[in-house]
Amino acid sequence: MDIKETVKIALKKYDVGDVFSYLPVMQKASVLIPVFVRGGELHVLMTLRSPHLKSNAGEVCFPGGKSDPEDQDEVDTALREAKEEIGLPPEQVEVVCKLFPIINKRGLLVTPVVGFIEESFVAQANPAEVSEVFTVPLDFFRQKAAHSVYPVPRIPEPLHSFFYSDPSSGKQQHIWGLTAMLAILVAVLATQKMPEFNVGFDLDNPLAFFQHNIDLRISKL
Repeated sequence: MDIKETVKIALKKYDVGDVFSYLPVMQKASVLIPVFVRGGELHVLMTLRSPHLKSNAGEVCFPGGKSDPEDQDEVDTALREAKEEIGLPPEQVEVVCKLFPIINKRGLLVTPVVGFIEESFVAQANPAEVSEVFTVPLDFFRQKAAHSVYPVPRIPEPLHSFFYSDPSSGKQQHIWGLTAMLAILVAVLATQKMPEFNVGFDLDNPLAFFQHNIDLRISKL
């Protein structure tokens, strides 16, 4: 079995389905975590948001945004946003699963959607929203060398931070916060290997960690 099929089987075990349907009505958002295989190694595609945006300007993110009334579900939102931001046609994404939602710093309920794309995909960044598109080996997010954490008031878990030197551009990208947590999560679940630093959850029952945190955040809203 090749790496792609192995990873798909591993990730599908963690699909949340309707586990979080009990949550109160909240403003929702989705992000697409586009994964692909290059040289037998998993990579993930990331974006640098435009410095002119009103929120999260100049930050590294996954393609995504708020849900629209016409979106059928979280997957629909993630695919629509990826098309708008980086020109990724929905039919070129093999959706694998929805993972545990997280409440971001603005109070949005963000659902990560993991999907495989082709290595040959060439992003067409929408300059109104995205200033750069780059890729990172997924295993990078399990390594301690470029990792740090720092506490944030009113948030139950510390924020993770990485500095990644992109060999294709020579630029150093700062990947932190929600984006870093989602990258760590996918790296761990896809490879079935824990990182070299503490993340607060384990492979046996990662749902418990995220469910506890989301319930705690909701109780404080």
